[in-house]
Amino acid sequence: MNDTGLGRLDWDKGGGLVPAVVQDARTARVLMLGYMNPESLRRTLDTRRVAFFSRSRNELWTKGETSGHYLDVVDVSADCDSDTILVLAHPVGPTCHKGTETCFAEAPAPAASRIAFLASLEETIARRIAESPEGSYTSRLYASGIGRIAQKVGEEGVETALAAVTRDDGELLGECADLLYHLLVLLKARNLSLELVVQELASRHASKA
Repeated sequence: MNDTGLGRLDWDKGGGLVPAVVQDARTARVLMLGYMNPESLRRTLDTRRVAFFSRSRNELWTKGETSGHYLDVVDVSADCDSDTILVLAHPVGPTCHKGTETCFAEAPAPAASRIAFLASLEETIARRIAESPEGSYTSRLYASGIGRIAQKVGEEGVETALAAVTRDDGELLGECADLLYHLLVLLKARNLSLELVVQELASRHASKA
């Protein structure tokens, strides 16, 4: 975990507290704002779950301790003035007490969040495979074996190519979505991930820079 700058935090400026912005490590969406004192920061770093200091109750509290909707810490860092903390976390369930993904539910999602939906879909696919809920197409497809999954990827690739030359934009987008979904299932069947594909693309780009 990156804790660069945390030892230089200016606790005095805010009367012993500093604001802590929590951001979804996967989607880059801002989830909530809380306040930390040295003790809550220490608890956050030690437990790897976000903890705050409640100004109204005058006590430490761990996000999710009653709801189970924890914020699992990925990274913690300080800003340039050492008076604000940024926490990157994986949310377990909705962050807001109103049941929404973020306390800023009405704010538009950043482009990175929409792109990162593929990672979220990848997690959903893994969950469907692990749990095999009744009626799940994903679990049935996975159970059919890698040969059938590869066949579906081939079929969807052909459908995508045909849509590009014979159909309108909406149908092309639909076929592209089908292709991406089946590619994610194929990667899972080979114990690979979307992240590894991105790493391969980045490596190719770097070698040509």
